[in-house]
Amino acid sequence: MKICLYGAGAVGGFIGAHLAKAGCEVNVVEVGATLKALQQHGIRVQKETEFLQQKVNATDNPAALGVQDLIVIAVKAPTLVQVAKGIAPLIGPQTIVMPTMNGLPWWFFDGVGGPYAGTRLEAVDPGGAIAAAIPTHHVVGCVVHGSFWSREPGLVGHGFGKHLVIGEPDGSESERTRSLAALLSKAGFDVKLSRDIRTDIWFKLWGNMNTSPISAITGATLDLILDDPLVNRFCLNIMEEAARIGERVGCRITQSGEERNAMARELGAFKPSMLQDVELGKQIELDAHVTVVRDIGKMVGEPTTNIDILLGLTRLYAQVHGLYPALKRTTVASALTDFGRKH
Repeated sequence: MKICLYGAGAVGGFIGAHLAKAGCEVNVVEVGATLKALQQHGIRVQKETEFLQQKVNATDNPAALGVQDLIVIAVKAPTLVQVAKGIAPLIGPQTIVMPTMNGLPWWFFDGVGGPYAGTRLEAVDPGGAIAAAIPTHHVVGCVVHGSFWSREPGLVGHGFGKHLVIGEPDGSESERTRSLAALLSKAGFDVKLSRDIRTDIWFKLWGNMNTSPISAITGATLDLILDDPLVNRFCLNIMEEAARIGERVGCRITQSGEERNAMARELGAFKPSMLQDVELGKQIELDAHVTVVRDIGKMVGEPTTNIDILLGLTRLYAQVHGLYPALKRTTVASALTDFGRKH
């Protein structure tokens, strides 16, 4: 298979290295220091007792690669609109596009029935540019469970876990997902085929949409967040709101927040992805984690009191530190002018 990684950071690099080891032709679209590192060294993965290095064909020009059998999108959510602008040369009639990103995807309400079918999520796909460039019939949903981080450009650190959950957006069974699962299993991943990938995506989001932003604000690792009784209670309140919202859109959470946090405690002094981004000076994935859940809550009529607090504080922190676009400011003069026009 011809496989293209769009992004070779922590998750993308880990997946790409193992697919290359399994004998796939792996191409990579990257830029800057990561592109140079890939061209010089290939993808490198450092585990506790193992070092993996695989050659790949890396470029910053998608048009040079041609149509691919599988595209693994592994960029941060704020970058996805830019990816959409250049991805067309890679997509043929049978191309599978597998996003491996955190948060809710742009296609979340595609392929399902009910009152919200086809709803576009403005927070993750402003103007619908992503949906236009990557039609949902090409997409296979994917949830990644594991601990990965970028040690330096082109070098991935791996702590634990290599579990992938994949499934069709509409919940159907398909030959392509079975073939993809077989390929990923051959590459060394623990793969589960899901008939409800939307709920799998919501479940992961439900578990980390609280602690990841809090870690970004405070710099605290997961153990410190959960060990503080007041912060832990705030996390549980957010999870209760998100669980109610999820149930309204067909994604029922059967686990309690307390049970989920007990599992998270086992990770110890873990740095959530948003804290890693803050430390690297990267724009945070706030909209795909929190803004979009708030928007869906408003859509279905569920209160988002605690989610609003989390969003406001994290957004303000990120804006002050240049990690999130600044809101448009309304000056007193312009506000009075608008008031005068209306009255």
